Amino acid sequence: MTDYEDQVAGLLLAAGGGRRLGGRPKALLGHRGRPLVEHAVGTLRAAGLTRVHVVLGARAEDVRARAALDGCVLVDNPGWEEGMGSSLRAGLRSLAGTGARAALVSLVDQPGIGAEAVTRVRAGYRDETSLVAAAYDGVRGHPVLFGAAHWAGIAATATGDRGARAYLEDQRAAITLVECGDVARPYDIDTEADLFHLE
Repeated sequence: MTDYEDQVAGLLLAAGGGRRLGGRPKALLGHRGRPLVEHAVGTLRAAGLTRVHVVLGARAEDVRARAALDGCVLVDNPGWEEGMGSSLRAGLRSLAGTGARAALVSLVDQPGIGAEAVTRVRAGYRDETSLVAAAYDGVRGHPVLFGAAHWAGIAATATGDRGARAYLEDQRAAITLVECGDVARPYDIDTEADLFHLE
């Protein structure tokens, strides 16, 4: 592990309350015999990310008790009900002063995106001005890598469930898209109908 590689920290957004899943927090949904949040952390680690910050919200104490998240920095987002934007802001704040020069952001409810896609996006990192996103048939998706030079701008515009979308639309010309459609499936676990994706 070179210092260069260690400049990228994993940032997992796992605070959602699963409103359309009858109020079951997505972090605690079962997948392959363990909570989904644990699976998502494993994906980031398998892609070589040694530093992982996990933003928790809904039933955070239950998540801490039931999921093995050793070695992760756990970030509580008391404003999680405001949507993904608040979790993204909390996560980026938690990285300030850590020496990380980029955050690779992934979502807990996308188990079809594995380590290979994360590795490809991470490989696009050059410096703190980098903006890199996975693409699926040319359409931007997750994960997304934000160099530290962009964090303040993202935090200023991340509201509701849009996350960094407004900022990324503004910066469209600066984003490096990395095609991942051949190695990952970018579905979300949002509704009861999506639960068939879990194993």
